[in-house]
Amino acid sequence: MPTPKVAPDSSRRSETARRAILAAAFDLVGEMGYAKLSIEGIAAAAGVGKQTIYRWWPSKGALLFDAFLALTTDGGQGGALPDTGDLAADLKLVLRATVDELHDPRYDLPMRALHTEIVHDPALAADYATRLDGPMRELKKERLRAAQRAGQLAEDVDLDVAVDLIFGPLLNRWLQRTGPLTHAYADQVVDTALGGLRPREA
Repeated sequence: MPTPKVAPDSSRRSETARRAILAAAFDLVGEMGYAKLSIEGIAAAAGVGKQTIYRWWPSKGALLFDAFLALTTDGGQGGALPDTGDLAADLKLVLRATVDELHDPRYDLPMRALHTEIVHDPALAADYATRLDGPMRELKKERLRAAQRAGQLAEDVDLDVAVDLIFGPLLNRWLQRTGPLTHAYADQVVDTALGGLRPREA
């Protein structure tokens, strides 16, 4: 009796192609920069047709954002920030890890390209805010809320402003190359920010 033929799993084939496209986009932008990155080049490197890419992504920037998410966070948003009870130590741990990531040559050009594209593409900026920046900001605010409940931050601190004060300087220095980005600088940012955010003495 002949063995029945099994139809190819189109969903598995599509996922394999999608991952190949994302990996190709991430690798190519790191090699040649965003300006020279093309859909044609990505398609050739991934072994797919251009129309496959155009069917799944509205722009080169949107594709790069998905590549960044898939290859740096595996599509997730990460877990909660550490909470050992020592707010300064926890924030320094997170910011030092951020410094190490920003210095990683695998991610430097892709991240710079992504941030540049976000400035010029409102749709991509909205997607970035919804899928990455917003969820990460909520995790940071939740850690600061815990510090407020423990009396380590003033009760009237605006948590959105506090997040900007603590996490903004590293990204700004990295993007603009205004000075060395080191663990010592990260520690100084935390100490300076918390100096203004702690409860004021009566």
